[in-house]
Amino acid sequence: MATKPSSNHFSRAIADELGIPHKQVSAAIDLLADGNTIPFIARYRKEATGGLDEIALRAIEDALEKANALAARKVTVLKSIDGQGLLTDSLRAKIEACTDLPTLEAIYLPFKPKRRTRGTIARERGLGPLADLLLSQTQLSESKSAILGRFVSPDKEVPDSDAALAGALDIVAETWAEDADIRTWMHGHAIDRGSITSKVKRGKKDAVEKFELYVDHQESVGRVPSHRLLAMLRGEAEGVLKIGVDMDEAEVMRTIELKLIRDRSFPFYQDLKGALQDCHDRLLKPATETTVMQMLKEKADEEAIAVFGKNLNDLLMAAPAGPRVTIGIDPGFRTGCKVAVIDATGKYLANTAIYPTAPKNDTVGAGKTLLAMINKYQVELIAIGNGTASRETDAFVGDLIRQHKLDVSKVMVSESGASIYSASELAGKEFPDLDITVRGAISIARRLQDPLAELVKTDPKSIGVGQYQHDVNQTQLRKCLDRTVESCVNRVGVDLNMASVPLLSHVAGIGPKLAENIVEYRNEHGGFSSRKQLTKVPKLGKKAFEQAAGFLRIRGGDEPLDNSAVHPECYSVVTKMAKQIGADSKSLVGNATLSQKLNPNDFVDDRFGAPTVIDIIAELAKPGRDPRSEFRAVKFDDKVNKMTDLKPGMILEGVITNVTHFGAFVDVGVHQDGLIHISQLSNTFVKDPNEIVSVGDVVKVKVVEVDEQRKRIAMTRKF
Repeated sequence: MATKPSSNHFSRAIADELGIPHKQVSAAIDLLADGNTIPFIARYRKEATGGLDEIALRAIEDALEKANALAARKVTVLKSIDGQGLLTDSLRAKIEACTDLPTLEAIYLPFKPKRRTRGTIARERGLGPLADLLLSQTQLSESKSAILGRFVSPDKEVPDSDAALAGALDIVAETWAEDADIRTWMHGHAIDRGSITSKVKRGKKDAVEKFELYVDHQESVGRVPSHRLLAMLRGEAEGVLKIGVDMDEAEVMRTIELKLIRDRSFPFYQDLKGALQDCHDRLLKPATETTVMQMLKEKADEEAIAVFGKNLNDLLMAAPAGPRVTIGIDPGFRTGCKVAVIDATGKYLANTAIYPTAPKNDTVGAGKTLLAMINKYQVELIAIGNGTASRETDAFVGDLIRQHKLDVSKVMVSESGASIYSASELAGKEFPDLDITVRGAISIARRLQDPLAELVKTDPKSIGVGQYQHDVNQTQLRKCLDRTVESCVNRVGVDLNMASVPLLSHVAGIGPKLAENIVEYRNEHGGFSSRKQLTKVPKLGKKAFEQAAGFLRIRGGDEPLDNSAVHPECYSVVTKMAKQIGADSKSLVGNATLSQKLNPNDFVDDRFGAPTVIDIIAELAKPGRDPRSEFRAVKFDDKVNKMTDLKPGMILEGVITNVTHFGAFVDVGVHQDGLIHISQLSNTFVKDPNEIVSVGDVVKVKVVEVDEQRKRIAMTRKF
């Protein structure tokens, strides 16, 4: 039986794979095994890991997961083969030396319990020895007919020599198809020399417009981009396209014949050639196609999920407008615009409905109502959802602001996913007495104040900033999304006395249940005055406190350091710093002048190394600094409200809504995003659009082409 490799064994292999020093990898694995979270390790255990960032730590975590899965599979495989009495020392060594799952499965294939096949049926009929003779390809002492005659059975299961030969050749074909070396060569050949092909299924020509780029399409397996592969696979899933892997069959047959048929003078040579063709057509080619497509799909999923994670990160880390009284407007035509006011903390104050757009066009009444709300609540910002009737509503609000010379800013806000949140159980608990559309207006206003705090309430898949996110591996997608949200939340930090359950649940070490307990404790006892109070929350133990405390902020509490990223375990270091320069701890917090007087080396000891001390001093200078950029709103052209208003040559301001491998989508306020193809993003060569733009960027673009029928807008930044 195989023994499970040690963590040290894994760490060395992972270090080699990732190119990270073994000492750092080993420390990271030990910290993960001890229940520490990635954000906590990256921020507060830099000495142990040598300063590994979240990206490197995630890579180690993933590699460790794969290594554990491979080790567990090896144990299962060895147990299965040993149970059949077929495990040899050389086979054991080959399995234990295996470094990837596909190779392991190829080795295991001949020993894997099988469904009933033509080969197994032939073996049941006693044709195994004949197949072994054919596979051996040794010179015969009898004639072909004499040999075959010995395997004809009186019970008619093998009625004649032809049936005996056919059954034995079925066994031969399956044996060859299970040869690990042959399968590995076929797989490599398909990747290096094969082509992905895409054809229209019979009877589907009328439905092909959506996939017109992939009609009779062919390109190299090794060079097909993820977005094109996923598009083709979507066409196949919708029953329009048929996808395949083509190889040079003549070359393949020549190669595998040289590997498998050794003696042309062997009496059964021509029969073996026929079996080889059967093996290729019926077994090897389909198996190769399946494994190659699976590999390509996994790679495409990985790339697409990375794009989604990057876009989600950019959206979550978008600049917050900040704690200002805000009106949120969910625009509409027939049902009117739902208006909601929230205070600087995001607390709901009031709502109403106005009808400034068709069919009522009551701009006068709507103006009076909105103006009254602005004056009553001293509104500073107006967030307008970018859905139906948004540009008409935006124009109405702009006219109102200009007419009354209001000191109010209006901003168009993406409402993607807002309807999902509005109808959710969470929104129902938060606002049980409000209509779904009013909840949507509140969410739009909060998205402007703090995108991160509001968007964590919505399933990231519904936000719509991904590339084929519904076509990729959903387990891996969810893993990526959870990691992205966790990373963003902990980088920004969370106000302990303001945060919702969804936001708190993403704080390192907390989770949904503890988040609920924190909010319940806060509701019952009032706001937290110190981080220490967290230990009184039911079921929040020492480990959870250790992981979470540094990411939670308390404004105006008993301890100023509680509103910083300085971890409570480091407060004693701040006390030493204050003592050295003759000040008190409170005066150090937020005082950059005093912080500059500190020498990190004076405070390094066995417990706190230079990286931690340097972080503390930086945090004291700017405590609780928000890593997000300064807020800036996009200014849409007031004369451009719909696609028909667009003309080639127009230069407009817009906001990037999505970034893919083939380009970026931009909203210029016409309810249909335009595409800036990768070739049009810059005057210089662009390998990856993410290197040029990010979701949320405000950009200038020129309209190149408008196709109203297909709802496509081509744009460029090259002007």
